[in-house]
Amino acid sequence: MKMIRALLLAVTAGACLIGTAAAQPIKVGVIFPLSGGAGPQGQHLVKSIQTMATLINESGGVLGRPIVIEARDDESTPAVGVSRANELVSSGVSVIIEGWNSPVTLAMQPVISRAGVLDITAISKADPILSGEGNPLAVRLNSSNSQDGAVIASYIANRLKARRVAFLTQNDAYGNGAQASIEAELKKLNHAYERVAEEKFPFTQADFRIAVTNVRAANPDVVVAINASEGLGMPALIRAARQARLPGTLVAAVGTMAPSVISVAGDAANGVVGADIYFPDVEPFASNPVNKRFVAKMQEQHKQTPDKFMALGAASLQVWAMAANELKTLDREAIAKRMRGGKFGNTILGEMVFAPNGQLASRHYVFEIKAQKMVVEAN
Repeated sequence: MKMIRALLLAVTAGACLIGTAAAQPIKVGVIFPLSGGAGPQGQHLVKSIQTMATLINESGGVLGRPIVIEARDDESTPAVGVSRANELVSSGVSVIIEGWNSPVTLAMQPVISRAGVLDITAISKADPILSGEGNPLAVRLNSSNSQDGAVIASYIANRLKARRVAFLTQNDAYGNGAQASIEAELKKLNHAYERVAEEKFPFTQADFRIAVTNVRAANPDVVVAINASEGLGMPALIRAARQARLPGTLVAAVGTMAPSVISVAGDAANGVVGADIYFPDVEPFASNPVNKRFVAKMQEQHKQTPDKFMALGAASLQVWAMAANELKTLDREAIAKRMRGGKFGNTILGEMVFAPNGQLASRHYVFEIKAQKMVVEAN
């Protein structure tokens, strides 16, 4: 009898251990700037990913286990990003969602790849991110510089018919790549133009008076502003342009005119033209039930309506969870292969279609800022 009781106790204890192991959370690493010029946007991204984690957990989690978010601040600095990536790898994360600044992403990619952890880039745009050099299994949700360049070039050539083009460009992999892409697309369109001014600046710059004065002297038809510092740099650039009465149309690079930029820039933002790939209240997103649930949960948890960046961060986690549950594995290579070249329905972005190189296909919407609101042009 004692032996049977001991055996029963052992079996019960074993079952408890199995149940405990099965309920162990799955760690998801998140790396974005949480301080400095892009800090507010990075914080918003973390909130949106946490909201998506809540929705996933409410629906059963991943492989029947809850997911928890471990966030780190890359400080918009490549070396710091590498350090934070190593921290998350050591903590046992199953996937890392990263990428606001392209130089930081490019520095982190090989580190995360060598560690055997799946790396999903949510925002960073530089084309080399998908080259395969830093990460042969790269996946990116945000539109690339090449995709964006075609949209901005078409607007300059076909809508504005501008001949005198000036650039205010962030001097790094993202900014230089964005400008090169726009100019390459203008040439593909056989649009005759002259680059009458070009001012380069670091990501941390917040005073654009001299740069704007130099551009103004060139009397451009259009000025393209490429600035990913949306908490500080882009609003400052817009205000400086308006105060200097910069001639021509001010066109923002795709994805750089978030609602937070408009809020800081105020009335100076009115008249700025931009383009983007997600708006919570514009079709086809407005009537998408999955997106509506996400927007409602963001408002419930954080009193915020998600912008494009938040949607991309949340969608990164959502599509990873969908792939893991479908394949019934957390294996990095299996999930990456399912995503690259794959399709996913019923996401907050609708149907998500990835190219074989890991780039998500996107549809762009051109808008103008009117009364501090994004007004999307009819397609």
